[in-house]
Amino acid sequence: MINTAVIGYGYAGRCFHAYLVGLADGLNLYAIASRNAERREAAAEAHPGTKNYETIDQVIEDSHVDLVVFATPHDTHAELAIQAMDAGKHVVTDKIMCMSAAEADAMIEASQRNDVLLSVFHNRRWDWDYLTVRKIIADGLLGVPYLFQVAIMRYGPPRGWRGVKKQSGGLLYDWPAHFVDQALQLVSAPVKTVFCDIHYGTRWDIDIGNYANLLITFENDVRYQIEISNLAKVEKPRWYVLGDFGGLVKCGLDPQERPMVARNIDAAEEDPANYAKVWTEAAGEQRELVVESVRGSWKSYYQNISDVLNKGAELIVKPEEVRQVMLVYDAAMCSSETGEAVQF
Repeated sequence: MINTAVIGYGYAGRCFHAYLVGLADGLNLYAIASRNAERREAAAEAHPGTKNYETIDQVIEDSHVDLVVFATPHDTHAELAIQAMDAGKHVVTDKIMCMSAAEADAMIEASQRNDVLLSVFHNRRWDWDYLTVRKIIADGLLGVPYLFQVAIMRYGPPRGWRGVKKQSGGLLYDWPAHFVDQALQLVSAPVKTVFCDIHYGTRWDIDIGNYANLLITFENDVRYQIEISNLAKVEKPRWYVLGDFGGLVKCGLDPQERPMVARNIDAAEEDPANYAKVWTEAAGEQRELVVESVRGSWKSYYQNISDVLNKGAELIVKPEEVRQVMLVYDAAMCSSETGEAVQF
């Protein structure tokens, strides 16, 4: 059993990491750390028998801890992860991995120097909508895709540190971290250019931005547009994908979060109204299809971490892959400042 400590017991630490670690065969939720006394009390009540720590120093000084999971503000990931790895601990950070490719390089070097695991919690590689889009493309229903448009459009200010740019990185550093990772998984060609535009309004008392438009073009001429907003009264489809023989529209979010918060992730079900709709002539005739979603499970992320450490399995979310995500972010931030596309 791999003794695992979760550092940070806000929403992510409580509802995602502590819960999912507890479901993985071969992982033992050994300790939870938080600087907030009320959250430490809540953790002790929710997870009786676990160690209760206040600081990272207490966690890494415990020789029984094998794996440390960071559910902390984005700007702390690199420093804390390197500190834990230098103490010989395996590490998982929540997304986003860190604040820059330079920080990613330092984290990967620490992992290699100390011969410990490093991964990033990209659980949305097991989202039902993402897996469904992958299958539709693999089945040839779209032909060769050339345009991806993905969006999360909501109305309401972020809470806590997520609304502070210095700590979070800005609007793009939350949901879109998954979008960029999915883009690099779906498109096999290298990135060619990155363009980013961020709107800063006055509706909310935040400095992270209200709307962001990120356009990634690839060497094979695929265009991948990512939109995110906290100032949108009207939603957009989660996916709009076009190929030379077809297209798809997929609405709605992956359904796993709500039952996960209720501590029963396996109860997730999707409204059939949100199934993907496909228009295709790939088989030589015009067809309109409704495609039932491929069911993934966020439990797979930590089960893979366990299998890597206990059985020598291959790591699915590799830090070198997520480093490529951070290179896109570096280019996006440069583009948002200059107003020009950045050549990769």
